[in-house]
Amino acid sequence: MTLRERLALNIRDERQRLGVSQETLALRAKVSRAYIGRIENMTHAVGLDMLEKIAQALSVDPSKLMEPRIKSAE
Repeated sequence: MTLRERLALNIRDERQRLGVSQETLALRAKVSRAYIGRIENMTHAVGLDMLEKIAQALSVDPSKLMEPRIKSAE
C-alpha cells in the first residue's frame, strides 16, 4: 500500500467514524468538496500544509492520518 493510499483511506475512515460528510469536511478545511473527493479517491497527493488543515478539521493529530493500516485476515 502506498502512502497516498494509506492517507486517503485513513482520512475517509476518520471522516466516516465522525459521521461527517465530504462537504462538511471541506467546509471545515476551507477547500472544495471535489478536492476532498480527489484525495479520498487517491487521485491527488496531499501536501503537508493540507494534511495539517484536514487533520485539524477532523480534530486529530496529523500523524493519526499517516498510521499504517491493519491488514484484515482474508
